[in-house]
Amino acid sequence: MIFIYNDYGGTHTTALAAAYHLKKLPAHAELTREQILGVEYFNKLKTSDMGRMIFHGLDEDGHSVYTVGRGNSKIFVPGLKEMFEILQKKNGTNEKLIFSNTSPTVPLTMTFGGLFSRRLGIDFIGVPLLVKGAKQASAQIAYLVEHTKEMANSSTEQVLIIDNKEEFLVTSAS
Repeated sequence: MIFIYNDYGGTHTTALAAAYHLKKLPAHAELTREQILGVEYFNKLKTSDMGRMIFHGLDEDGHSVYTVGRGNSKIFVPGLKEMFEILQKKNGTNEKLIFSNTSPTVPLTMTFGGLFSRRLGIDFIGVPLLVKGAKQASAQIAYLVEHTKEMANSSTEQVLIIDNKEEFLVTSAS
């Protein structure tokens, strides 16, 4: 199985989701600033990295975990799904591919933090906002990862796209 966490930039909630998935962060504890900023790729990617698949590691079951920033594109993930299905048919692989959208977990503070830090290069404003946003979103992201794993294990689809609607996450994780 291959897990791909995706959102706009691929450097904040996706990096945290990959860290939760790989058990590099505690799922049921408040994160510290050091833990957040210590997550590989957290707030380190640039706009030019969008569309780049980043491998984060293998989970406890040997499944690959990736992240990607898709920008504003509504066709990026469906396009990847089509490409994977073509490769599956051509090569006869039975590997499952799971796309999980982390965008619904992004709080406004993280959006502004990313704007200041990544787009404008003003880290002294952006980084504290990103840390605050990551702390606000951490429980939702941890829940999203568990939900993604459950959906992946229960689905019979070879390629699964999980949109993770915001309303579902808010009510289910409360």
